[in-house]
Amino acid sequence: MLKNPLFYAKILLFGEYGIIQDSMGLSIPFNFYKGKLVFSDLSDTENALSNNSLHKFYVYLISKKADSELLPSLNLTQFKTDIDKGLTFDSSIPQGFGVGSSGALVAAIYDQYALNKIEPEKSINKQDILQLKTWFSQMENYFHGRSSGLDPLICYLNIPMLIKSKNDVDAIGIPSENKGGKGAIFLLDSGKPGETEPMVNIFMEKMKQEGFRKVISEQFKKYNDACIHAFLEHDFNPLFKNLKKLSHVVLEHFKPMIPKSFHKLWKEGIDTNTYYLKLCGSGGGGYILGFAPDYQKALPLLKNYSPEVIYTF
Repeated sequence: MLKNPLFYAKILLFGEYGIIQDSMGLSIPFNFYKGKLVFSDLSDTENALSNNSLHKFYVYLISKKADSELLPSLNLTQFKTDIDKGLTFDSSIPQGFGVGSSGALVAAIYDQYALNKIEPEKSINKQDILQLKTWFSQMENYFHGRSSGLDPLICYLNIPMLIKSKNDVDAIGIPSENKGGKGAIFLLDSGKPGETEPMVNIFMEKMKQEGFRKVISEQFKKYNDACIHAFLEHDFNPLFKNLKKLSHVVLEHFKPMIPKSFHKLWKEGIDTNTYYLKLCGSGGGGYILGFAPDYQKALPLLKNYSPEVIYTF
């Protein structure tokens, strides 16, 4: 019997690429999109594709089971039986948009098939969180080549998480939304999906250059971490001051990850101080994340990009 719980998308507000190099990260659930495991009619093309994807993932998990202590204990026999019966992942989470489509799938499979499962409803300690993150990292490597395990962790626990370093991750409360506030965090749709693995490969290649490593350690990490502290303290002057610097560093040094159609818009935000853009996930496509101190002032510049407000302050 499938339990059919819903697993929601997530948004990494701060920390893209930086968390690979041990800077801080802040991720929140995004309940606008969701997915769940269901049995479906495989005569439908989309259902058949989803079922086939689950079968490929099953083959990967079987291949890893023998040589990896890092995977959780999963009832893979039942998983295979359910795949043969028409199991699919029914999801509204867009793939390749940086909002955790594979993370939600990994969370759903762990929830359904894990033996001796760490339950999200129970009081979860730091050790449990790190254990889940390790397991999820190994599972999600299938989709991205290299995964921190963070996306499935957020999707599984459905609570905001503060990443202080690779081995220090905590559940955290974020400031309540001010529904009537002028400031906003929003998403812009690039109109095409991005692929994580090639973008991460570009980043790792750039990390071989001493100059780029210096930018990451002395600028990116500093501004990224300052943004997180300011956001959590609801201190918006330093937040936007550091967001401007962070947005500029990303525009200058992460150009391959920013869709070309956004280069001008990105710079316009920095030049006018009406909004600041950053990557949402690995980039190359998908969503772009934006922050505006006064959203109504920024809207005329953004209206052609279908902005979608996700948080107001």
